[in-house]
Amino acid sequence: MIVVHHLNDSRSQRILWLLEELGVRYEIRRYQRDPKTLLAPAELRRIHPLGKSPVITDDDRVIAESGAIVEYLVERYGHGRLVPPPGTDEKLRYTYWLHFAEGSAMPPLVMTLVFNRVETAPMPFFAKPIARSIARKVKESFLAPTLAAQLDYMEAELGKSEWFAGPTFSAADIQMSFPLEAASARAGLRDKYPKLQAFLDRIHARPAYQRALERGGAYSYASV
Repeated sequence: MIVVHHLNDSRSQRILWLLEELGVRYEIRRYQRDPKTLLAPAELRRIHPLGKSPVITDDDRVIAESGAIVEYLVERYGHGRLVPPPGTDEKLRYTYWLHFAEGSAMPPLVMTLVFNRVETAPMPFFAKPIARSIARKVKESFLAPTLAAQLDYMEAELGKSEWFAGPTFSAADIQMSFPLEAASARAGLRDKYPKLQAFLDRIHARPAYQRALERGGAYSYASV
C-alpha cells in the first residue's frame, strides 16, 4: 500500500492529485508545519533523513523528491497513462518540464520567500537597515527579473499547446502546478499571464484535483 507522508500546504498535494488521476489506492499520514518557522516537523525524519515532504512509502520502498516520486508512480502504476509515447517530441517536452519545475522554476520563488523573511525578521536595530537593503537589492536586481523571464517563457510555451508537453494532459502538468500556484499566490498571474492563469483554472477544475483536495485537507494555493 502506498502511503503519502503529507505536509500541509506543500508539494505533497500534487502527489495526492497524481494518485487520484491514476486511480491508485493510497493512505495519508498527515504532518503540520511549525506555525512560527513553517518548517516540517521532526517526525518526518523518521521516514527520510532530510525530513522533507513529499515522501512516499510503497511496501519497503521510501521515495523522496517530487520528480522522482512522479516518475516512480507513473512507471509502476500508470500503465502508459499521463506520459507521452517514447521517442516523440511530446516525450522530450514532458521530461523537460518535469525537471524544470524544481530545477528552474522553484529556486527563485524559494529565494524570494527567504529574502522577504529577512526584511521582516527580528534583529538588532543597527542591523535592520543593512539586512533590508541587501534583501531589497537582491530581489530587485536578480530575483524579480529572473521570475519575470521565467513567467514570460512559460506563458509563451503555453501559447504553443494547451498543456506543457503538448495537446494532452500529462504528469508534467501535475509537476508544474506547484510553482505556478506559488507564483500566482505571491504575485498574481491573471492580468499579465492569461495563459498561465487559464492553465491553473483548468487543473483546479479537474475532478481528480478536487478529490485530492478533499482527501488532503486545507491547501491555500488551491484558491489562486
